Amino acid sequence: MKIAFVLDPLAELKPRKDSSIAMMREASRRGHEVYALGMADLFVQEGSVAARAVPLAVGEDDAAWCREGAPEEVPLSFFDLVAMRKDPPFDQEYYYATLLLERAEAEGARVVNAPRALRDWNEKLSILRFPQLTPPTTVSRDPARIHAFVERHGDAILKKLDGMGGTMIFRVRADDPNRNVIVETMVGEAERTIMAQKFVPAIAKGDKRVLVIDGRPFPFCLARIPKAGETRGNLAAGGTGVAQPISARDREIAETVGAELVKAGIVFSGLDVIGDFLTEVNVTSPTCIVEIAQQAGENAAKPLMDAFERAAAA
Repeated sequence: MKIAFVLDPLAELKPRKDSSIAMMREASRRGHEVYALGMADLFVQEGSVAARAVPLAVGEDDAAWCREGAPEEVPLSFFDLVAMRKDPPFDQEYYYATLLLERAEAEGARVVNAPRALRDWNEKLSILRFPQLTPPTTVSRDPARIHAFVERHGDAILKKLDGMGGTMIFRVRADDPNRNVIVETMVGEAERTIMAQKFVPAIAKGDKRVLVIDGRPFPFCLARIPKAGETRGNLAAGGTGVAQPISARDREIAETVGAELVKAGIVFSGLDVIGDFLTEVNVTSPTCIVEIAQQAGENAAKPLMDAFERAAAA
């Protein structure tokens, strides 16, 4: 089948860590035709959503993992499946792209993850659907409410609702002399809505990325362990990834969330789990496939491609 991946520029992708490349390699191994395009390549012509897509010959050599063919301008319905894998930020252009992709669905294209779900499942706020699985949490743009939350719990994490890779995440204690400055930095003068969560000490054992494919948890996760003096486990923030089997609690969380993800049309997601708590639901471009495969010898791209093939056939 023909699979189009909506991506960041190809030159920015890194085979040693990029899950999109792992997916494209698995698709190529199975004989599928792989295409790449960026959000800027989407356009509407004569009433139909189309794209300028580049066919790729995908290989196993990390030094030259793909060879680009001549660009083709085709309607998105030309592809058997369109995989939306553009990294955040989820800005206005990303929003417009989901609207175009949703229109393409109406014209016969099959898109994963579902464009509407990409809009509805904010990666921070989606945890509010599962209060029984999360640490104490508040969402507000009111500085007084944020301060009250920190006072009540003594130790909290503050995060922007549109951040990724550990950016704009602060740990703040009630007795922190910089607390006012941190809260002001995050919310301004009640200008920006943020999330505050009670600090979970189990972060010392890792912020676990639990992959969910077609509603089912992958049996291995990546525990991203913060470096010394850091509270963020994100690999982009210097954390160390350690692949390990998922726990019984990880599985319980993944199955509970996964049942709702399937209903929304989310084929692939990455849950962030700290200790026994769900902290984020990543649906835009979940990663960690490569690191888990390297360490555990289990490649999540295989069951994911199975799911892509089922989605295309549905």
